[in-house]
Amino acid sequence: MINIKRPPFALLVLLGLATVSIVVAAGDPPGSEALQKVLDERLSTDGAGGAMLVAREGKILFSRGYGLADREGKAAATPDTRFRIGSVTKQFTAAAILHLAEQGCLSIEDPLSKYFPSYPGGEKITLRQLLNHTSGLHSYTEQEGFAEKVGKPIKPADLIAWFQNAPPDFPPGEQFRYSNSGYFLLGEIVAKVSGQSFGDYLDHTFFGPLGMHDTGLWLNATPPANAAKGYSFDGKEFKPAPEWDMSWAGGAGELYSTTSDLWRWTEALQGGKVLDAGSLKAARSEFTVPKKETQVLRYGMGLFHTEIEWMPAIGHTGGLPGYLSSVMWLPDSQVTLVVLSNAMPPRPGSSPDELLALAARSFLQGEIAAHAPKVDAAILPAIYPSYAGRYQYPGGVQNITVEQGKIFAQLGEQPRFEILPCGPDAFFYPSVAARIVFEHDPKTHAVISLAHTQNGVTFKAPKLGDEPASVTLGNEVLDAFTGKYQYGPQAVLTVTRRENQLYAKLTGQPEFPIFPKSDHEFFWKAVPASVEFVRGGDGAVEKAIHHQGGATLNAPRQK
Repeated sequence: MINIKRPPFALLVLLGLATVSIVVAAGDPPGSEALQKVLDERLSTDGAGGAMLVAREGKILFSRGYGLADREGKAAATPDTRFRIGSVTKQFTAAAILHLAEQGCLSIEDPLSKYFPSYPGGEKITLRQLLNHTSGLHSYTEQEGFAEKVGKPIKPADLIAWFQNAPPDFPPGEQFRYSNSGYFLLGEIVAKVSGQSFGDYLDHTFFGPLGMHDTGLWLNATPPANAAKGYSFDGKEFKPAPEWDMSWAGGAGELYSTTSDLWRWTEALQGGKVLDAGSLKAARSEFTVPKKETQVLRYGMGLFHTEIEWMPAIGHTGGLPGYLSSVMWLPDSQVTLVVLSNAMPPRPGSSPDELLALAARSFLQGEIAAHAPKVDAAILPAIYPSYAGRYQYPGGVQNITVEQGKIFAQLGEQPRFEILPCGPDAFFYPSVAARIVFEHDPKTHAVISLAHTQNGVTFKAPKLGDEPASVTLGNEVLDAFTGKYQYGPQAVLTVTRRENQLYAKLTGQPEFPIFPKSDHEFFWKAVPASVEFVRGGDGAVEKAIHHQGGATLNAPRQK
């Protein structure tokens, strides 16, 4: 998901804001040394880097950079390094709309058609629905051809014309589904209403008054000074990430910033210095809909609710090729956590989610313990076998197994974890802040699915049948299937053999073993997918047919 003012009413706009100054705690507060030690052990000095900030009650407790902002130039990442922040931009876009509403310049109940009269179905979509992702607008970043187009600059009107005729995902207000199209349109509405560019409005209304001098719209033609380059970790090494032209991001994700600027923003926003009390409440409030997606984010307006090590948090994350970001506010402890990174995909162990958890554990151990679930001794192991089985997760298959009176969860090829009971049908992971609730058929009472909650996201995982039986094939037969298969313009499935086992690796993803269920069909245990190898007239394998989630993909074998 990607993340993104000399107004005629400038004086009114500026009166509501106050500059936030940096106050650093004297000496190294408790937790700093432990956190730095963990970061030194986990993060390399020669890989892509990032910056982290931890603040509490207006004081910065920890602010460090790590790794390299520019690997080719050997420039270290520091707290002053500027990073693209992707969808973290959305809270600025939402705040701009809400601020304009406070000034009487628009209403969030206005229809989209008021600002874009020719937009299909715009008379039935409100700005409120754009803000909380219930508009039904299909996200343009998921449209066919986006990846091929995004490297070249585009004008906002041309981008809107490109995506506006995409069929909607559902009728407005019926469901929640994250849509970058909605936020791109909101950024353009800010420009239409204020009479200036989206970037100028943010600068005059928010960035200047708050002292956020290292934040702005990323322009590829004139990138900001002291900016991090973006990289992707391919499982072995860092490589330059695909370059997006950020004109494609707009109000959905075009901003760059630093950790200290984002701290200033969070302190001001959550402290009521950006929006009035009613607007801030609206931005924070989770919106409910009649129907929910399989995967649901507890979203408000440019902000979502989550948990960090069981601690309630509110904020936003961002992801672009080469960049990951997370800005979180922990209301119970008045803590701000910011992590910015210039790697996506990142090296394992260095994602913002993982680093935020490390920061929380370093500074908030006692408070985490108070919020963590407790083992429910009334739940007896005799019930565990009823939960055993395979469950369809978004990224693979979760195996629930029972051994010697204990219950375990293992997702794909990841490590196996014991889960502990915390209530009827409810379990939690003691090693990560995640919980599972098993769900029953109301008639048969058999377990049919589970609901998994982690990082503020809840999704349902239906229970699957038994995996296919595997057959044994000789090495000569297996060797006939090795090679490279073209899955897409930039995606190749590489099939190799080691001893009597085939392995398959898709570009940018880990390698997984695949298992034969016939003399030419194989399946993954890590994900509910299979591949069928097809021979040509000469008997040689000429293509692979991939089956997953009801979809079929033909992948020719590379010569």
